[in-house]
Amino acid sequence: MDKLFYSIGETSKMLNINASTLRFWEKEFALKPRKNKKGDRFYSPEQIEEVKFIIHLLKERKLTIEGARKIFTTDRSDAEQKWEIIGKLEQIKAELLALKSQLEVKNIPTNANQEDHPDH
Repeated sequence: MDKLFYSIGETSKMLNINASTLRFWEKEFALKPRKNKKGDRFYSPEQIEEVKFIIHLLKERKLTIEGARKIFTTDRSDAEQKWEIIGKLEQIKAELLALKSQLEVKNIPTNANQEDHPDH
């Protein structure tokens, strides 16, 4: 992220959620985006990471608002650590799949397709 603050529209587009959802979560999770004199909301990169964590709790872990709020406010460090590990593992998986694809393009057998090549 390159900017210091992102508008609610930029943030909602970046995270693929509605601006109204962000406003709702602002109340539910005590998010405090900056507001200008007109009342427009602006999110810092750190706050965007918090919203990503909320998305993880609600959409990926399928928690209720109440359950997500409890983790977000009390058990947060443990849950965030697990979330970071999951993110790193997903990144490693993507890199391994890309390497596998490159090997298959070069016709180098991988474990998954060695049975197709019994001489290996």
